[in-house]
Amino acid sequence: MMVNYKDWHEMLPYALLAYRTSIRTSTGATPYSLVYGTEAVLPIEVEIPSLRIFAETELEEAEWAKQHYEQLNLIDERRLKALCHGQCYQQRMARAFNAKVRHLSSIPMTSF
Repeated sequence: MMVNYKDWHEMLPYALLAYRTSIRTSTGATPYSLVYGTEAVLPIEVEIPSLRIFAETELEEAEWAKQHYEQLNLIDERRLKALCHGQCYQQRMARAFNAKVRHLSSIPMTSF
C-alpha cells in the first residue's frame, strides 16, 4: 500500500479505533470503556476469538444481558477511578515540571 496523503480520510476510522481502544496514561483506561462501560471487541478478536469472546459466546442471552447490565452499573465507579487517576497524573506532571523550573532570581543577570 502506498502512502498517499490525499487518502487520509480512508485511514481515519482506523486511527480513531486505535485511539479509542488504547489505554490513556492520564486516566488509566480506554476512552471506549469510559463511555460504554466495557472494552471494545477488536476486529482481530472477530477473526481469532480471544478467551473473552469465547466466554461471552457460551453465555445464554439472559446471562449475557445481566453481565452487561452489571458492567453498566459499574461505569460510574470506573469513571470516578479514572478521574482520580487523572488528578494524580496531573500532580505528577506538575511536580516534574516544577522540579525543572529555574526561578529568575537564580539566573545570573548578564549585561547586553
